[in-house]
Amino acid sequence: MASRKSRTPKSAPRGAAKKKTPARATKSAPRKAAPVKSSASRALVFPTLHESTTSSGLRVVAAERGPLPMVSMRLVIRAGSSTDPAGKHGIADFAARLLRRGTRRLNAEAIDEAVEFVGASLGVGVGEDTLSVAITTPAEHFAQMLGIMGQLVQEPSFPESEVVDARDRALAQFANDLDEPSVIADRAMVQALWGNHPYGHDVSGSVKTVSTFTREDAVRFHQERMGPKIAMLVVVGSVDPKRVAAAAEESFAGWTGGPDAPMVIPPLTKVAKAGKVIVVDKPDQTQSQVRMGGPGYRMGHEDYFPATSMNVALGGGFTSRLMNEVRVNRGLTYGIGCWFDAMNAAGIFALSTFTKTESTREIIDVSLAEIAKMRDSGIKPGELRDAQAYMGGLYPLRTETNESIASSIADMRLHGLGDDWVMNFRDRLRAVTPKQVAVVAKKYCFAEPPTIVVLGKADAVKKQLRGLGPTSVVQASEYE
Repeated sequence: MASRKSRTPKSAPRGAAKKKTPARATKSAPRKAAPVKSSASRALVFPTLHESTTSSGLRVVAAERGPLPMVSMRLVIRAGSSTDPAGKHGIADFAARLLRRGTRRLNAEAIDEAVEFVGASLGVGVGEDTLSVAITTPAEHFAQMLGIMGQLVQEPSFPESEVVDARDRALAQFANDLDEPSVIADRAMVQALWGNHPYGHDVSGSVKTVSTFTREDAVRFHQERMGPKIAMLVVVGSVDPKRVAAAAEESFAGWTGGPDAPMVIPPLTKVAKAGKVIVVDKPDQTQSQVRMGGPGYRMGHEDYFPATSMNVALGGGFTSRLMNEVRVNRGLTYGIGCWFDAMNAAGIFALSTFTKTESTREIIDVSLAEIAKMRDSGIKPGELRDAQAYMGGLYPLRTETNESIASSIADMRLHGLGDDWVMNFRDRLRAVTPKQVAVVAKKYCFAEPPTIVVLGKADAVKKQLRGLGPTSVVQASEYE
């Protein structure tokens, strides 16, 4: 559900098959996914990790990797949207985007010039669990760029004019989002699944919250939520680990503030509107956006490998069961997919699709039937082998660039995956059995009635949804 994410980048869960927008539907017979031979046979190579800690308490992980003279740095802070204070949802994303708009020593233009002059790139991203700053630079300018990164997180100035501009841009984006039915449907689904949980709001907040943001709010978030003791710096590339440790000490020795430990995010005890149907009314629509969801698992859960294998076969790819039955055989949509969205403390399992208004109930019934088949009968051995080949073939791409390796290291450490996660990924994947998939299918494939969100013309849709659960109608503007 992309709308909940920051408009800045966030790495995807390890090996997960995220939902995709497929090509235009055809009536041709489905084809089996061809194995990714060039990657499947490629040996995984992961660099040795070297650890240190700065005097300020910042953990540093360095991995020397050549031959290209490039370095990728990722500073990850446990200050994602789940740490947004009540009434200030979106402030983590808002403050993060302002980091690069000025520091005590450099204004926004000077920051951009310094980065661009050496041929580097700079990005800031926020997800539910973390705020991250990433820089990729030629190795010869590594120390200089690490210094820039240090300035961004230690001494942002949050200029008043930049705060006003950022707030205006965010509010304009919310208004534009009302013209994107898929975005509004995703937001409605997030709220319906998570409710008042810390993961239960859009990363960017809402019109109601963002319109209240002031410079003082951004300063307070920086002081109270961002600090070295809940952060980790990962550096991968053509640089000696000893030099990394020394440069990190120079750039971050003076960093103070923030909490001593990460905020504890509770698990999801129950889906907020389990078994209920929410109709989001947009009278001008000729199509219905459909979302369904239920409980999933947290990042690093033991169910990851069998559950992800199941998802690839069910709805995580172009040759999946859902795609074959709903799109190819019945022509109800151009795109349908399901996926697990796993965060550090909890996760959900969800389905997303769309169809013409008249076939809203049909697409829901057919989708639920396919999910029920997986829940009741499990996976076929051939489907499992195809899913394993597909996932195992793509996985080496996570070790092809410095950026992807830095992301993998951050994931392994922040989510407790273990340092052997990458190297043992394909072995663990190949060890999955149909019996294991059957167990997780019974757990996650809507064993209890799912939450259903339908965005469309309420007058035409509501009567189709009888029998699916208690139904309520809300206006699309409620999710601006």
